[in-house]
Amino acid sequence: MVHPSPIEVTGIALAGLCAGAINAVVGSGTLITFPVLLAVGYPPVVANVSNTVGLVPGAAMGALGYRRQLRGQGGRLVRLAAGSLTGSVAGAVALLVAPEGAFRAVVPVLVGLGCALVAAGPALNRAVARRRPAGPPDGVSPEARVHGAPARTEVSRGLLAGITLVAVYGGYFGAAQGVLLIGLMGLFLDETLHRINAAKNVLAGFTNLVAAVIFVAVGDVAWLPAVVIAAASAAGGYAGSRLGQRLHPNVLRVLVVAIGVVTIVRLLG
Repeated sequence: MVHPSPIEVTGIALAGLCAGAINAVVGSGTLITFPVLLAVGYPPVVANVSNTVGLVPGAAMGALGYRRQLRGQGGRLVRLAAGSLTGSVAGAVALLVAPEGAFRAVVPVLVGLGCALVAAGPALNRAVARRRPAGPPDGVSPEARVHGAPARTEVSRGLLAGITLVAVYGGYFGAAQGVLLIGLMGLFLDETLHRINAAKNVLAGFTNLVAAVIFVAVGDVAWLPAVVIAAASAAGGYAGSRLGQRLHPNVLRVLVVAIGVVTIVRLLG
């Protein structure tokens, strides 16, 4: 059994604070908290399980901070959450029963794909827009949607399938699932990057919540670091959500890609 020192507990709290903020803005907060738990002495699976449980409050606070950007997206998110539920259950079960590191070979590829989608988002959206009928795609302008007008709630099969696959990865490990979600939704949805980021917070948080419920029920949770991360990530998540909405979309796009590249380097190292 691991018994963290007061200094180590402080380090876990600082990591949780940073992870909550980064997850709200982009994602990849797991790459901060997970290595810290390993350094303290927790086994990889226990560290991953405890980290997932601890980051749930941070995700909730991040989504709360983006509530204005979520207006009009409720129907769509309910439909996409079905994919998140299915994928997260599959990923969490895989973590508990599969050999350690089974997904690690494909993770850098997935994160790289997410970065490419985010970087190419404006060009892809322009190409798609040229093939759409004139006028807003759902009959409601983006400005009206921000102020509460309902958005179109249809979800393409491609987007739902992609969300499900990302949730499998999120339930299993989760680092940079936010990058993948932003890239994927940016390809399929005609929305501003901030509204996509808000939706990302909800879906990534729901994925973490489902996996956390499974881990609490049948996994080996180290409750001290989980509780410390939970409290710290909640504060970081709300602060990060406020900061993220002040960033220019192009700055946010560069930040997403930069964090994705760092994620790939860390995973390959």
